[in-house]
Parts: sequence; C-alpha cells; structure tokens
Amino acid sequence: MSPHLFSGSTLDAYTSAVWHASALLADRVKAVRQPYSGASVADLRDQVDAVDLDRPLGDTGAALHEVARLYLDNAVWFHEPTYVAHLNCPVAIPALSAEVLIAAVNSSVDTWDQSTAGTLIEQRLIDWTAGRIGFGPGADGVFTSGGTQSNLQALLLAREETRGGKIFATAESHFSVGKSAGILGLARDAVVGVATDGDGRMDPVALAAAIEEAGGVPMAVVATAGTTDLGRIDPIDAIADVCERHNVWLHVDAAYGCGLLASRRRRHLLDGIERADSVTVDFHKSFFQPVSSSAIVVRRGETLRRIAVHADYLNPRTATVPNQVDKSLQTTRRLDALKLWMTLRTLGSDRIGEMFDAVVDRAHEAYLHLLDDPDFEALTAPTLSTLLFRFRPAGLSVTDCDELMPRLRQRLFHGGRAIVAGTKIGGHYWLKFTLLNPNTTMDDLRDVLDLIREIGRDMTGPATKDPVANAAVLA
Repeated sequence: MSPHLFSGSTLDAYTSAVWHASALLADRVKAVRQPYSGASVADLRDQVDAVDLDRPLGDTGAALHEVARLYLDNAVWFHEPTYVAHLNCPVAIPALSAEVLIAAVNSSVDTWDQSTAGTLIEQRLIDWTAGRIGFGPGADGVFTSGGTQSNLQALLLAREETRGGKIFATAESHFSVGKSAGILGLARDAVVGVATDGDGRMDPVALAAAIEEAGGVPMAVVATAGTTDLGRIDPIDAIADVCERHNVWLHVDAAYGCGLLASRRRRHLLDGIERADSVTVDFHKSFFQPVSSSAIVVRRGETLRRIAVHADYLNPRTATVPNQVDKSLQTTRRLDALKLWMTLRTLGSDRIGEMFDAVVDRAHEAYLHLLDDPDFEALTAPTLSTLLFRFRPAGLSVTDCDELMPRLRQRLFHGGRAIVAGTKIGGHYWLKFTLLNPNTTMDDLRDVLDLIREIGRDMTGPATKDPVANAAVLA
C-alpha cells in the first residue's frame, strides 16, 4: 500500500500536507504588500531550471517550501487592490473550501458512475443559470474550462444546426471567435466583420446588411455582453430581431458581463439575452470563482446532443442515467460546479451581484476622477468595469504618448507595486484598468495613477531625452 496516495489509511498524511500548504500560503499572503515581486523572466527561469526533477526531496514539507520560493514568492496576486490589469478576480472563500473536496475526491463529471450527485449538482446549477438568463425549461448546458471553450462549442453547435459557413462578429469580439473558426475548419474568410456604432457596439443595421451581402447560409452571429477592451454590451434585443429575420443562430458571449445576471441594479443591460440560442458565462470572472469555472448554456437542450458520441464502455445509447459527457467537448472533467454551489449556498446571488456592481461603480468613479486630472486622458466612459486611459501631460504629442505607454506599462510591472493592462484602439496605445476586486478603493486607484504619473514624468524628463539614458530606462 502506497503511503503517498489519498485514502482512509493515509488521512494523517493528507491532513498534515493540506494544513502545511494552507499555513504556508497564509504566511505568504500576510506578507504580501504588492501584486508582484518584480522578478525578471531570466531570474525566474534560472531558479526553475536549477531544480533537478529526477532527484526528489523525499518530503512534502521540503517540496512545499521549494514551491513557495519558486512560485508563491513570485506569484501575481489578484487579491491585491493595485492589481487592475486583466479579467482576474479575487476568489470567494467558500469556493476555496470546495476546491479541497474537488481535488481529494477527484470526481470526473462525465458519467454517472464516476460522479453520481456531482452530476446532479452541475445540472442544477445549469438550470439555475438558464433561469437567470431567461431561458425556459427546455434549456440545458454544461460546465467548461473557460470562455474560449464555451465559444468554440457554441459555434460548433451553430454549424451543426445551420450547416452554414459564415460567422458575423465585430472587431471587439473575443479573439476566440476567429480561433474557433480555424479549429472548425472553416474558410479563412469565415468570420465576417460587422461595423460598430460610435460606442463600440455592434450595429444591427450593419449586421443585417452584412448577412445579406455575404450570401449563402449564415452560420452564427456572435454578440458580446462585455467586450474585453471597452466592456461594451452589444444591443442584444435588436440583434436578436435581425437573427430571427434571417434564421441565424445567435450566440451571446457573456463571459465578462455574466455578473449582471446576479445584479439587482443593472440586469436590464442584458435585455434580450433570453432570445439567444447559446450563451457563454464565465463564473471565474464576475462571479468570483477560482479558475476554471465556466459554462455554455443553450436555449434548446436538444441541440447539445448534436455532438454526442456514444461508446459502449462509457455512455452507451441505452444508458438510463444522466451522462454529462454526451454534452461536453471534454471527457474527463472536474466537478468545478461545486465551487459555485458552495458560493451561492454561502453568500447568495444578491451578494455576488452587489460585489460586481461595486467594481462597475468604481470604474465610473475613476472615470470622473480622470476627467479632472490634467496629466491623464480617458478614452470613453465605462459600461462595465474596464476603463481605458493614458498619461499625457500638456506638451506630450500623440505620437510620443503612443510610444511611451507600452514602455511605461512594462516599467510599472517590473516595479511590482501595481499592474495595469494595455491595448490599442484606433491605432493608439492605451493603458487599461480592469476592475474585478470589490476591495479596490478609489484611494487605491489614485495611488496607481500617482505611480504612473511618477514613472511617466521620469521617463519624459530631461534625462531620458538622452539616448543613452533612455536605453538605461528601458533596461
């Protein structure tokens, strides 16, 4: 009997290992004062490459301390209030308790005889999510690894339903739309760009014209409820009207904006989503769940069966018990739904909605602050919790600003005290706040802006006009 495998006879070793891991984590988190250590790629690569994986330490405690040095000491901490870069959230504690159960029991939610009640928990959460979307009792879905997989499966279902070959999406749609088209073997011009209005949202009139001009059998329209850069929500109801007239599958990518499903103040922003054929939701974004926790939900459950493949050893056609593998692109799959279950049963959906509303409120507050700061310019008012801006004091040209912003962002990252994202809109480079931490205050954001201002002034000061000095800054 191996003393290293989890079982009833090794519980002492298990509880000791889990306790030491949680204690080590707590010790590190207590000492965290900024989102990143600032270590360079070269430094970290040297440390990792120095480990001889063929010479084990022989002790869990020793291995944990090595991992703490390599990983925890150099992790990016999303719970830190000055981490405002990507769509990463601090995670709900009830979900972390579920992770302990998920990892140890190791259920695979593909067939009933590998998960039993886990299958029912996942199905119940899919039903709950479908109800929040506004789908009827015929809806169904399955948990996935993330928005990319959910979008891929939605477009696969659309192709099987319509046998069409054109996908209509805007330039603001998630990059996984184009990736999915490639995976599905569609033509290189399969994704047809649809114009947006002046606010970055899909234009329904332009959509109708694009469908008519494309000819043939359209496959799907991808509307986005929370674009990655601007957080915009396409006019779903009007888009649904166009899709109904042309008999096109409507997929709504709500990976980011799905938190609105729990909001009592902003749920109306998703009006029309109940008319979609499929919806992507990422609980590991705006429901504050650990990665991975995502789902695809479809209005007509029978469409999921179009991708079902049966194997006698796994899910025979004669099976009388629920088998989630019939609906999923994956076979072996974790019970990630348990994290959301624990969170809902502990906090409730209203509290989740309030936390998501809080980050949206903070983005609007930050926008108003930027309007009054002469050293910064903001691109546009936020819809959700993303905000594009840049350091551009008087006298700094647009060209110089575009050249400065990516370098400034890198210097900020390597300092470790704050992390922001960056992107290009209309050929110009912008810094980006992506707020998903309800504990981030306006004071925290002011601190980040002051740090950006300090770095920006240093990089544009007289010393950095000299090429040698400028090279030193970049190094």
